[in-house]
Amino acid sequence: MGKRDDLIAKYADDLKNKCGMQADMDLLTKVTIGCGPSIYNADASTVSGGDQAELDTVKNNFLIKKLGLSDSDGLDAAIASVIDTYGKSNRNKYRAVFYYMLVKYYKKESVYN
Repeated sequence: MGKRDDLIAKYADDLKNKCGMQADMDLLTKVTIGCGPSIYNADASTVSGGDQAELDTVKNNFLIKKLGLSDSDGLDAAIASVIDTYGKSNRNKYRAVFYYMLVKYYKKESVYN
């Protein structure tokens, strides 16, 4: 297994144990690949739930640009929901897991097909 496969396994474990979700491995793999090289960078691979600038980046670059949502689609509520599901006290919110849950939240799996 390569480094990316190891990370995907770690993300699936996070989804199961921290979020109570069974991962769709095909979708999780595609979302992880979509994150690009950021998954290998310690800082870029995680999302800081307490950093508004970071959450704005998630909203603008992922939800609006990648998933094609508009600002009126309750994006802040969706991000808050994912943070609640992942656990506010959990410091390491992996970007790929965060994005995966947002894709599931908006039922936008078709973006990755």
